Amino acid sequence: MLKWLTALLITVFIAGVCLPRLAAFLKIGRLPGDFTFRFRGRMYNFPFATTLVLSLLATLLFRLL
Repeated sequence: MLKWLTALLITVFIAGVCLPRLAAFLKIGRLPGDFTFRFRGRMYNFPFATTLVLSLLATLLFRLL
């Protein structure tokens, strides 16, 4: 249990630091299954496809550990 919690915390930290720069470079967050719409002057993002892709990558990465 502690190993999974540690892996999760490290992943969240790395994602928080690296994803904004990586997203701009790889255009993550603009995949065909990601929805963005404007309602009453606010932008709402629902990155369904990006979440799926990142989840699959994390699963593969942690299975190899």
